[in-house]
Amino acid sequence: MTDFTDFQQKLSAFLPDLKVCFGEPMAKHTSFRIGGAAEVMAFPKSAEELAQLLKVSGLLDTKPAILGAGTNVLAPDEGLRGLTICLKDALNGMERLDDTHIRVMAGVTMTRAAMFAAGLGLSGLEFAHGIPGSVGGGVYMNAGAYGGEICQVCEQVEVMDFQGKLSVWDNAQMGFSYRHSRLQEREAIVVSALFRLEQKDPQQIRDKMKELMAKRSASQPLDLPSAGSAFKRPQGGYAAALIDQAGLRGYQVGGAAISQKHTGFAVNLGGATAKDVRQLLDEVSEIVYEKSGIRLEPEIRIW
Repeated sequence: MTDFTDFQQKLSAFLPDLKVCFGEPMAKHTSFRIGGAAEVMAFPKSAEELAQLLKVSGLLDTKPAILGAGTNVLAPDEGLRGLTICLKDALNGMERLDDTHIRVMAGVTMTRAAMFAAGLGLSGLEFAHGIPGSVGGGVYMNAGAYGGEICQVCEQVEVMDFQGKLSVWDNAQMGFSYRHSRLQEREAIVVSALFRLEQKDPQQIRDKMKELMAKRSASQPLDLPSAGSAFKRPQGGYAAALIDQAGLRGYQVGGAAISQKHTGFAVNLGGATAKDVRQLLDEVSEIVYEKSGIRLEPEIRIW
């Protein structure tokens, strides 16, 4: 077992101002409101703090778990051993660089980034308004909605490896595809993203965002804890339609269920465990496969 007394001493020596919590409930940091305690959770406020934190982690041979807004994560009931680095509202800040470019830090939510762009009269992030995840998480998984995706507007990504070294990857190097980026095969963390947008009338941008938000509110179970779309879009169909056709609307395992409002969502009805959700996803995938021949794969990242 890692000696976290020693770890605390090293963190205090190297980063005396670093915010660190011990035994922090993961349920407080995930949109599913599920997950046991993280043994150590750190909240670096800058790329420099993040780099030093990673170096200290390396000295103790501890590979950290990286958490953004926790909106696409199912955290384990038994919690997480070792170090969890939470970047939401930690790596913070946005700036306009020129007429069409903004840089956004990884801990900023997608909604805030979209609002910031709209206020500048810059179009391209309207689809992101209402996506609850962080920019770092959005880049990591090439988040998208209503025909828009991160890969369409992301020109460069500032990336840090687990040794604390920074590099810049362009759009091609990111290897974007549906809900995927090259980061998913590498030990690397999004620090910031450079977005190339288009100048447009601010009112038109805000109207579009209001329209998309109205669609979300009308169709999605925003009143219940979830992690967004439960399954990836399969070839030859849509997950929600396949689940509905299989008669699984409202299908329940423990406190977890397929949403009555939108069958593409798994929701926490109250008191759901990670085990409930995993079993729900497994059973739904199996039943849909039996009825349609199409295998659904989770979009939720199961830790």
